[in-house]
Amino acid sequence: MRFCLFLPLVLLLPCVVQSAPEEYFAIHVVDETTGRGVPLITLKTTNQIALTTDSAGWIAFNEPGLMDRVTYFSVEGPGYALPKDGFGFAGVRLTPQAGKTAEVKVLRTNIAERMCRLTGQGIYRDSTLLGKEPPLPRPNLFADVMGQDSVQVVPWKGRYFWIFGDTQRTTYPLGNFHSTAAWSDAPDKGGLDPENGIHFEYVTDEGGDAVAKMLPMKEPGVVWLFGLCTVMDVQQQEHLMAHYSRWRDLGKRLEHGIAEMDESTGRFRRIAVLGDEFEWQHPRHNAVRVKGADGDWMYFSSPFSMTRVKADYESLQNTSAYEALAWSAEHGEYVWQNAVPPTTQKDEERLIAEKKMPANKALMQVTDAKSGKTVHLHAGSVHWNKHRERWIMIAVQEVGDVSYLGEVWYLEAPQIEGPWRKAVKIVTHPKYSFYNPSHHAFFDQQDGRIIYFQGTYAETFSGNPVATPRYDYNQLLYRLDLDDDRLKPAQKE
Repeated sequence: MRFCLFLPLVLLLPCVVQSAPEEYFAIHVVDETTGRGVPLITLKTTNQIALTTDSAGWIAFNEPGLMDRVTYFSVEGPGYALPKDGFGFAGVRLTPQAGKTAEVKVLRTNIAERMCRLTGQGIYRDSTLLGKEPPLPRPNLFADVMGQDSVQVVPWKGRYFWIFGDTQRTTYPLGNFHSTAAWSDAPDKGGLDPENGIHFEYVTDEGGDAVAKMLPMKEPGVVWLFGLCTVMDVQQQEHLMAHYSRWRDLGKRLEHGIAEMDESTGRFRRIAVLGDEFEWQHPRHNAVRVKGADGDWMYFSSPFSMTRVKADYESLQNTSAYEALAWSAEHGEYVWQNAVPPTTQKDEERLIAEKKMPANKALMQVTDAKSGKTVHLHAGSVHWNKHRERWIMIAVQEVGDVSYLGEVWYLEAPQIEGPWRKAVKIVTHPKYSFYNPSHHAFFDQQDGRIIYFQGTYAETFSGNPVATPRYDYNQLLYRLDLDDDRLKPAQKE
């Protein structure tokens, strides 16, 4: 231990007391199958001292009074477990000793594997304290980012361009609420393999110390960008576009419209303000481009792909060019049209119950492949998968059994519109939220057999009074092997 020299009180200056790596007891929590460190696993002593593994699965322990003595740690984390003893406790007894290491193996009960935390402070806190080399150049704080909400991303200018929602900062509970941006490189162009995280290069303010507002406005309210996509104009110039919305709170939208990246300023600007009557005639949620016999389209998944527009600059700005997929009683089938809003999953339920739609014509009647129970989906993304030669969906359930907005499901369909039928749960977050999951198809490996997706891990909407330190309101990354036998019920023809 290194101590400051004692000085007269009037001359005493603040100093930081640091522990050397060898003064910590290192606990490494690993997946018993892969041997890989597991993030977001909490060890808790019998007097409720809680320590949560960092992105590499490490805990740096140095607790006065508990060193060099047998100490019981309960072990828990979403999607991972230890066997319970006869009294129902799941944990381990360890003897913390400075400079020593203990390994704790946990069983993964999730189908998807949790890889790392992508955003926020202290991503590799414990690894750093233990003197281990993290994969990120700024592993514990960059651009003053403490927490980040939902993500959008597009390949652009030879790199990946990311947009996040609200961003918490160190200086005050209210941080940047006008959207945050970052760049990263592809793994084959100097970027990290996604299993090690993503090296975000945040767009910062003039001082370079904090994230910049990506759609600055003088008017009050928070500003979000969704439906991020790139399209060409008639001169074959590429444009980065999105739908923007300005909100007083979650229940009151003040303004919305179309925004475009102004490359001269590196910020978005409003190019069209839309009336409230245009609820779906604009980019929405997650955009995916589809080239087919009927043209080149931009579909918007929320998570079902029920709206679309021609994938060009002029059409994207023209509200009358948008089409919605809606059930037509006249035709006895779904039709693309622009007169009425898209049919929703709950609309389908009602139409079937009223015998106005045959059940075999439904596109969104999703059931748990294991129990047969209806699964209402809230948000997610859809992409074509080369390995499965099917469209695949990663989506979060609305009002799940063990969390309100934290259960994530996998589905397949022959067409982007569906039908989406059987679903298999791949991730659980009991009494916690994991919302707006997004599959990043550009990270797919082995021709799409291995996929990666991220989402916002937050106590928001969960009813849980205890937020997970450092992890809360941040992005988690998961990996899924599509050849896992447990997915087969969702993959049957």
